[in-house]
Amino acid sequence: MNTKTTNLFAAAAAVLGAATMSAHAADDLPESQRVRNVVLVHGAFADGSGWRGVYDELTARGYRVSIVQNPLTSLADDVAATRRVLERQNGPTILVGHSRGRHRHNRGRRPPMVAGLVYVSALSPDAGETTAQQYDGYQTPPEFVIDTTGDGFGFIDPDTFKIGFANDTSDADAAFLRDSQVPINMSAFGSKLEHAAWRTKPSWAVIATDDRAFDQRMLHAMAERIGAKVTKVAASHAVFMTQPKVVAEVIEEAAQQASTTAR
Repeated sequence: MNTKTTNLFAAAAAVLGAATMSAHAADDLPESQRVRNVVLVHGAFADGSGWRGVYDELTARGYRVSIVQNPLTSLADDVAATRRVLERQNGPTILVGHSRGRHRHNRGRRPPMVAGLVYVSALSPDAGETTAQQYDGYQTPPEFVIDTTGDGFGFIDPDTFKIGFANDTSDADAAFLRDSQVPINMSAFGSKLEHAAWRTKPSWAVIATDDRAFDQRMLHAMAERIGAKVTKVAASHAVFMTQPKVVAEVIEEAAQQASTTAR
């Protein structure tokens, strides 16, 4: 039997760093010195197909984009899935995570080709912290409700799915997202992060101002803690789908700045 929980537990692309520079400073670099690879990581309840708009934007600008398909069965399994994709990259890479797409790491140390991190309405735990701990002291929006199955996997309550996860999509798109949910093993929220990549990597954050999966104060506090350059956009938690151009522009800024820093 399913049990409902209003604990937000749908969190975060985690583990990034800090930096600032001109988005166009890398334009005059030779191609061999530019960061041209991007790896996109989805969070809980979704899959990699939601990145299609961002993928199209970035590939049209000449980036090589790869998308991780997280199994969402455990933190370790998701870390392994991300690492497999990172190891296929042919050079420095911008790693992007949505929600609990957790830039899952351990990643700050290996592989060294990760040049920068972008959090898209995502959490950023520190080493030794769990995703669940990120909610301490914050209020979970009442619209975001998770049903937990008898075997410990979570789905977003279908009755509140659109308002809690994708309130800026059409009814048809929200219904498809609702009915194609990828459940997450809720125990993953209790797994501790081993290494926080944001301590050694420059970070950017896209914060959706109408995100009803997170307390806005929490998103801003995390971005401030990791020293991320913040871009705010009017969007739901599904900002990675509904604002692909804005997200792509932040990723491109990260790639250009990382290119310049590496010069």
